[in-house]
Formats: sequence, structure tokens, C-alpha cells
Amino acid sequence: MTGPRRIVCLTEEPTEALYALGEQDRIVGISGFTVRPPEARRDKPKVSAFTSAKVDKILAFKPDMAIGFSDIQADIAAELIRAGVDVWIANHRSVEGILDYIRRLGALVGVAEAAIRYSDELGRGLDGIASRASRWSTRPRVYFEEWDEPRISGIQWVAELVRIAGGDDIFPELAAESLAKQRILANDDEIIRRDPQIVIGSWCGKRFRPEKVAAREGWADVSAVRDAQLFEVKSPLILQPGPAALTDGVAALSSIIESWQQHAN
Repeated sequence: MTGPRRIVCLTEEPTEALYALGEQDRIVGISGFTVRPPEARRDKPKVSAFTSAKVDKILAFKPDMAIGFSDIQADIAAELIRAGVDVWIANHRSVEGILDYIRRLGALVGVAEAAIRYSDELGRGLDGIASRASRWSTRPRVYFEEWDEPRISGIQWVAELVRIAGGDDIFPELAAESLAKQRILANDDEIIRRDPQIVIGSWCGKRFRPEKVAAREGWADVSAVRDAQLFEVKSPLILQPGPAALTDGVAALSSIIESWQQHAN
């Protein structure tokens, strides 16, 4: 076995990717938010949340690497580094970034060729969805909402997956912003003006409430509300920048958009 042998995964995506690559025996601890794959949640100790971690518990497992995601985990990373643990915090935000992340992770643990094959397989799956979506003559306007209070629009890889699935994110300029605070909408005026034909909610950590969205002031004439095109995609499927988003996440988006196409045509 080459590369790190005792890995703590501070978020779900390295866990899911390592399982997909057959390298799950390296994992000694996972995020408490991990739901994929289910056997990881069942079998592996939970040692962290997203913005906090049980550092003493992590160190007790004697990891030789911790893997996490985003600047939000910088404080956890710093504490582990001070304790002598190698840390890799990825900051990818795009579909290509996710595919490259899988390739880099595979190389890190000594299974580069398997990771390239897996990444290529995921890429072919996306190409197939994009090909099916190309048969439609129209593309619905899609508002993807990560959080309701305040309103936060979708991150880059989500906007890209919406496009692959056949729709157009109504806030492409915000999707390019990496931080959630940069994607906060001051009010609903611009959402209403851009008139989404589909609204997709993925309120991280709580259930999407379409009836609450429909009841928002000024939303009665929004196309998605008028036509009852309000849907949920569970956050573990789409808001983790790993394999789930490129498989079940984009499949859910595709199903919603194909249903809209059939309704509209």
C-alpha cells in the first residue's frame, strides 16, 4: 500500500470517492454528515461536522492524513497541522474541478489509473445526460436555492449541472462566486424579474418547503409558482462536490427538467 494509510475524511466527498476506488480500508474517521455510501456511515467513526471537529478524537486514530473541503475548514486544518497531521483541503468549485479532484485523490493514494478510469466514467455519464437534453428546443430558466433565509443561489458546479441537464441557471454571475456570502440575494426583486420557470430547493440540513416559497410576497406570478414547478433535490446529492453530484444529483436535475419539458410541450 502506497500513500497515506490512515485517512480522516472531514467531508463526505473523499469518503465516497475512496469507497468507489476500493480504498475504504484507509479511512479511519469520517464526517458526521456523511450519508454516502451507507456502509461508511454504518462502519466508520464520526469525528467531525463541517465547521468543527473532535480533534482529540481524530488524533487518537493516529491519522497520517486528513482530507477536507473549502476555506470554511481552515481552522480545523490549522489545528491538525499544528498537531503534526498532513492535511489536504481542496477548494474545487466546478464540474471539471470535481473530476480533477477524483484524479488527484487517486494519485495521492497510489491508484491513479483507477481514478482516471472512474473520472472518465463519470464524465461519460454527464456527456450522456447533456446529449439527451440537447434534443429539446427550449431551455427552462432555473432558480436553484441553497438556503432560504437569506436567499442563497446555487454554486458553480450546481449551475453547470443544471446546464448539462438542459436548463439555464438564472444567476450565472453569482454561481461564479465561490463563497456562499457572495451569493446572497438582498431581496426577491431580481428573482421575480428573471422569472424562473423551475425552482429547485436544496436547503442544506433542512427540508425544502415549496408551499413557503409559493407564498412569498410577489411570487404569485412567477412562472414556476404559477405552474407548480417547485422541487427539492436533497443536499447530500447535489451540494457535496464529489461523485454524488455527478451521478444522483445531476440525474435528479435531469428528471425535473425533462418533466418540465413534457409539461411545457
